[in-house]
Amino acid sequence: MYTNLGLTALLTLLSHVLFIGVSFHLLKALRFEQLLRPNHVAQSRMLMLFLAIALGYLVSEFFLSFLTASGNLRYLL
Repeated sequence: MYTNLGLTALLTLLSHVLFIGVSFHLLKALRFEQLLRPNHVAQSRMLMLFLAIALGYLVSEFFLSFLTASGNLRYLL
């Protein structure tokens, strides 16, 4: 029982980190410096980091929820 719980926690952490990294990589294509006031490069980088965390978490939760729901389909019959 605890092994299954540990594997679920590991899968969740890996999924979150993976999708946050992917989101950060994709958000680098946007120019946040042009959206903010001039000479606020540090703030634009922090904004990009926070957006990557939020977007990566949401995408990760979607895929984990989808994985759980598809695994529970076997109990339908």
